[in-house]
Amino acid sequence: MHRLKRIIKSKVFLFFVALVAFIYLNNSSLFAKQRDGDPVLLAHRGLAQTFSLEGVENDTCTAERIYEPEHPYLENTIPSMEAAFQAGADIVEFDVHITKDNQFAVFHDWTLDCRTNVEGVTRDYTMAELKKVDIGYGYTADGGATFPFRGKGSGMMPSLTEVLDRFPNKSLLIDVKSNDPEEGKLLAQYLSKLPKEQQDLLAVYGGDEPIAAVKEAMPDMCVMSKSTMKDCLIPYLAAGWTGYTPKACEHTELHIPEKIAKWLWGWPNKFLNRMDQADTRVIVVGGDGSEFSSGFDSPADIESLPSNYSGGIWTNRIDRIAPLYNDHSDEQFVIE
Repeated sequence: MHRLKRIIKSKVFLFFVALVAFIYLNNSSLFAKQRDGDPVLLAHRGLAQTFSLEGVENDTCTAERIYEPEHPYLENTIPSMEAAFQAGADIVEFDVHITKDNQFAVFHDWTLDCRTNVEGVTRDYTMAELKKVDIGYGYTADGGATFPFRGKGSGMMPSLTEVLDRFPNKSLLIDVKSNDPEEGKLLAQYLSKLPKEQQDLLAVYGGDEPIAAVKEAMPDMCVMSKSTMKDCLIPYLAAGWTGYTPKACEHTELHIPEKIAKWLWGWPNKFLNRMDQADTRVIVVGGDGSEFSSGFDSPADIESLPSNYSGGIWTNRIDRIAPLYNDHSDEQFVIE
């Protein structure tokens, strides 16, 4: 009997040793297929003015707390997107809100009060009326003593149509700021009219309801929401150690906070390879996901990423980050 118990214990021990060895070998980046190339660089809101993230909440007026300007660009404008691509961005992210005449205005905030010289929301105005708004009106770096962009943002709020027309061959990430499913349906109507090759360059993310509406109307569109992220990552965390990739992880986008990424099975290279096979783009964002707009905005931030990381990187300062990667930096780009 004692001999039998020893044999059973020995077999159980060997089983767990083998299991641990399998998990390690199946998820270690040391044994992953070699990944070539530089990271994919995503410019958040184009090339924008940045600000302190300390204490920022959803209703904080960030235009009132910008750092001393180092460049002349305002977020979510065509010049800022052009500058971001010129600096070396692979993808530019921008935000959309519905207007009174059922167009989409490219603008970040829930209300117009913070950045502009008018009040209310974009739904209160037609696109033509929003074209007369000064989107640089509220920016200040010194507590309101001076407003360096006041008067310089008039006519600068673009429509979604203008952006799509201006960048037909560029990768764009569209952020639907509301959770209104009707906005998702209307956005799908806009995007479905584009050539297929242009649609393939786009991705859409935002609230669960509008994103579900976009996906229902355009099954081939790459989308992301909290719901799609959970549908992919929760089963992956449970079973990804086996090499299994859930179907919900196919043809989507994942924004992974840096401090959470290390807990994903196979991070970085095995995980990235699995997502490549699933036709899914992985973008690493800064911190643990709790900070507003946190990105990789300095060389010191980049040092926290794994060596030879080749996934996507979210940045608010593409002008600082792209030059770190030779294949991305444009020698002609100059901050004017």
